[in-house]
Amino acid sequence: MEVQETRVQTDRVLTIPNILSMARLLGVPLFLWLILRPVFGGPNSDVWALIVLMFSGISDYLDGKLARRWNQISNLGRLLDPAADRLYILSTLVGLTWREILPLWLTLVLLAREAVLLVMVGILRRHGYPPPQVNFLGKAATFNLMYAFPLLLLSDTSGWLGTLAAIFGWAFAGWGTTLYWWAGILYVVQVRRLVRADARAD
Repeated sequence: MEVQETRVQTDRVLTIPNILSMARLLGVPLFLWLILRPVFGGPNSDVWALIVLMFSGISDYLDGKLARRWNQISNLGRLLDPAADRLYILSTLVGLTWREILPLWLTLVLLAREAVLLVMVGILRRHGYPPPQVNFLGKAATFNLMYAFPLLLLSDTSGWLGTLAAIFGWAFAGWGTTLYWWAGILYVVQVRRLVRADARAD
């Protein structure tokens, strides 16, 4: 989750929260390789992929918690943390869609939201504003999706465990997708207000 605090931010790089975020980023290609091994004729490594994803979730919680507790909120951390979240979501979408666990339409819906957000960031930069801060809905959406993806991966197994994982995984995916777009719409509204305020000031 992105750290959003009113405390003073620093330019420090080697902080524990930043190291955790960097480790999460390094885990992205490893996760994608593990999840795609069966596609290219390798052994099924879903258990290891789930472990990497669990590490990502734990470190995601810890980096924000430690940054606030130890006053190690940094400008770099504000970039690394959301970047890691989005890369994990993107790599999971690619892997699960390639494995035909996720339907293509759902992947496109989630990627379309990211495209909208990129456009909004570009507009903000033209007006001299930083990227919009994550809101509560954005955090909730990421939380739901980070639970949905490992459950959907687990649903690829047979038996009662796979059935339960599919039920809960699709429930989290539904809520996560809805909140993801809701948060995106709020970003658009926020950007529109800022641009209008600039236009009136001119």
